This record gives sequence, C-alpha cells and structure tokens, in this order.
Amino acid sequence: MLFGKKNKLIGLDIGSRSIKAAVISEAKKGNTLERFGIAEIPPGIIEDGTIKDAEQVADTIRQLFKNYNFKGTNVALSVGGYSVIVKKINVQAVSEEQLQETISYEAEQYIPFDISDVNLDFQILGENEHNPNQMNVLLVAAKKEMVNDYVNIAQMAGLNPAIIDVDAFALQNIFEMTQTPIEDENLALIDIGASKTSLNILKGTNSVFMRDVSLGCGQINQKIVSLADCSQDEAEQIKFGNQTDKITAGDLSDIISAVVSDWCTEIRRALDFFYSTYPDDQIQKIILSGGGGNIREFRQLLSDETSAEVATINPFEGLNIDSNRFDMDFLKRIAPQASISMGLATRKVDDK
Repeated sequence: MLFGKKNKLIGLDIGSRSIKAAVISEAKKGNTLERFGIAEIPPGIIEDGTIKDAEQVADTIRQLFKNYNFKGTNVALSVGGYSVIVKKINVQAVSEEQLQETISYEAEQYIPFDISDVNLDFQILGENEHNPNQMNVLLVAAKKEMVNDYVNIAQMAGLNPAIIDVDAFALQNIFEMTQTPIEDENLALIDIGASKTSLNILKGTNSVFMRDVSLGCGQINQKIVSLADCSQDEAEQIKFGNQTDKITAGDLSDIISAVVSDWCTEIRRALDFFYSTYPDDQIQKIILSGGGGNIREFRQLLSDETSAEVATINPFEGLNIDSNRFDMDFLKRIAPQASISMGLATRKVDDK
C-alpha cells in the first residue's frame, strides 16, 4: 500500500498510549540510529485503532517532531487490530500481474468485510508444497476507513505517508535486522501493546500464522483505576511501581498476576489453533515486544505454559548509536515499546 515515491522515511508508530518515531540510516559501517523520540497521549484519544481526537493526535506528532528535531516529511505508518486481516492462501499459479487483476475475487472468500471497504495487498510466497499447480500467497486486507484515518492524521501533522505497513510485519522487519533467523526454526513474535496484542509466527523468515487479540497493558491500568479510584495517568504511574497510598504492593501484584494469566490463556489459545494446522511445528522461542515485554512475571509464566524460551526484543541491538546524542539507559528501558517504529524505519518506499 504505497502513497508516495520518495526514499527518506521516518518510522512513525501511532499507538493508543504513545507515539514513537525513529530514523535508521544505512552506511558502510553498518546501520545507524539517527533519531528516536516518544510522546505520550492521553487515554481515550485512540481506542481499538479508532482515532477519537484527530487534531490532538496530529498536534502531538508535530510536537514530537519538533522536540526531537526530526527532519523530512516522508513517513512509514502501520495499522493493526481487527480492521486488518493477514492470511496465507492458496491460489492457481499465475503471474503477479494476473493475480493483481483477480486478487479481489480471490480475497472475497477469506475477508469478513465487504471487499469494496478494504485496501488489498499481497505477496507471492512461492509454489504450494502439496500442489505444483498452485502457489502460496500472503493476503493483506485493511479497512479503508482505518487506513484513511491514519493517512489523514499524518497529513494533518504536515507529513507525507509514503508507506502503510502492518504492525506485525514491522516487528518482523526489525527482528530480522537485529537477529539472524534460523532456517526452519519456529518462532513467535508477540507484541503486547496498550490495547491490542499481535502474534506473528515465523518459520525461518516466512510468516505462517498471524493473529491480533484485544488485550494489553491497559487492562492493568483499568483494574488499578477500579481498585484505587484514581485517574488513568495515576494508574500508569502506579503500574510502574511509583509509591502511592492508594494501593498496596500486594494488591498491585495480584492485579498484574491476574492480567498476565489472562494474556497467557489467550496466547495459548492462539498457539493451539496454530498447532491444529501445523501439528509437527513446535514453537521453540517467543520474542516479546511492547510494554508487556517488560513484565518479568509474564515472561516466566508464558515460558512455563508454552514450554518455549521467552525473551524480550531489543530493536537497537547491533545498531551504531552515538552515546553522546542518546541516553542509553532510556533506550534500554524503552526498547520493547520502540520496536514497531524501528521496524517501520527499516522500510524503503520501493519495498513491496
């Protein structure tokens, strides 16, 4: 889904609690982090991918670019959640040009929306392993209304949205830049955001299963608000362990335990569905990103329940970073939340 033709791109991740922007440059000495910035947005401004106050979001983006001295206007954005469908399908083996003409017809049987209401894209993965007359295709469908909302926000902020990506693909891009995927290793990339969780299962470098579910760190905040009778902003501070007389450490621990247990149950259900399709493909490793990646209890419980190694991604790993320009402790702390913006910053306009 391309909306521009220029090369210089800023990765812009518009999340429901914060907006992140990043720039990565390529050079002979390796990839270099040029810029990274983050700005918080108030609760309720973006819910389930729906933008409730476009002007405030656009203003936050403008302020973010000013505060962190971002240059240029070409950005890569991403969308996710229930308004986006990513599915591996089998179709008759044809040329890419022929498939471009028939993809709407092929997609209709897989998309639970009116086909006229979505933007479609696809990538040919290769010959079907069971039928040489067919080929595997990765189909992506995103509701036009959602895509248009994010495009409009960028334009309101004075930016040119050059690429619209999918959250899960952005995570895959930064994972592949910072890690060396092992051929035939089954690995799950799981991003726990404020209000949604994206699951992308890879076999080597191929995405074979993808799912989004409506759960995230905002659930912890909601329970804190209910118990402590406090604001969302206060709940955010309490969640990160700031001292308060509104809730005991024991109550906070109980809330986190209950929520991460629910997360593990939902992730386990998604993995069980994957195993029903690929019964011989055991997942050996899970890589977490998003705010949930920082919760030690979640990492341990997920490892116990899935019998997989669980680690948290560092999207800055292996990059050249000038410690005189960047606060390295801040980057380490924010790393899981920075992953989507960093993945978007790897994109080029002429990418498929």
